[in-house]
Amino acid sequence: MQAQKTKQMKKILLSLLAIGAFCYADAQGLKLPALSPGAKISQDFSTSSIEISYSRPSMRGRVIFGDLVPYDKVWRTGANSATKIKIGEDMEIGGQQIKAGEYALYTIPGKTEWEIILNKGTGNWGAYGYSNSDDVARFKVKSKMLDKNVQTFTMSITNITYNNCKLEMEWEKTKVVIPIVAHNEERISTSIDKAINNPDIPYFQAANYYYETNQNLDKAKTYVDKSVDATPKAYYMWLLKARIEKKLGHKEDAKMAANKAIEAAKGSAAEEEYKHQGEELIGSL
Repeated sequence: MQAQKTKQMKKILLSLLAIGAFCYADAQGLKLPALSPGAKISQDFSTSSIEISYSRPSMRGRVIFGDLVPYDKVWRTGANSATKIKIGEDMEIGGQQIKAGEYALYTIPGKTEWEIILNKGTGNWGAYGYSNSDDVARFKVKSKMLDKNVQTFTMSITNITYNNCKLEMEWEKTKVVIPIVAHNEERISTSIDKAINNPDIPYFQAANYYYETNQNLDKAKTYVDKSVDATPKAYYMWLLKARIEKKLGHKEDAKMAANKAIEAAKGSAAEEEYKHQGEELIGSL
């Protein structure tokens, strides 16, 4: 027990010495490379964004999980100050309903699953100062073994749709994926209905949203029809109309719209692309 405490104190002392050395160098006007450089992710998602601020340690020949980062203990999820995640609207993260705001992102790594923690302690230095009384949410996700090492701790937002994405974390041979959902359908539909009554009517955007999310297809058809009526040479609008008609089971209307897209695209930079897409759609009917 004493040896473990001594080892922990050495780690803390080395961290403080590194911080002191960096501050001194910075005060002298000298900028040195950081061993765990800071990184920021800003990703548009749903009708707002997700922002993550964290530091990225590297393996540098060390064993990470189960050694440098112990199993079953709270980890800062990176290096230096606490990793922070900011969401611009209410979202479901790991099955938990989370209000818009900024949170510290802590984790408890395990051999086969991790516990993810969203906490109010955004000003903490790493895990120091962490208190479970500040927890906003806790949930568990399975971890996955990778075929090869990821040398530098990496966080990324992937698989983005209108209302779903994934927050992925990778380091050494471990990968963890956190699902994120924005329950925005009703709110966006209400916004579309209001926007349709404005002078600058976003018919095409509204039709495309309903097509991509596979909802309100009758509205999508109405809006795309208004789009092509207003801009009959817009080949991309005709192709969207063809796709919507196909989803509605209107094969002849879909074929007609696809041919219109091919014809309207002639002479444009996108001629070959839309010819290919139009013919492919016609062939699928």
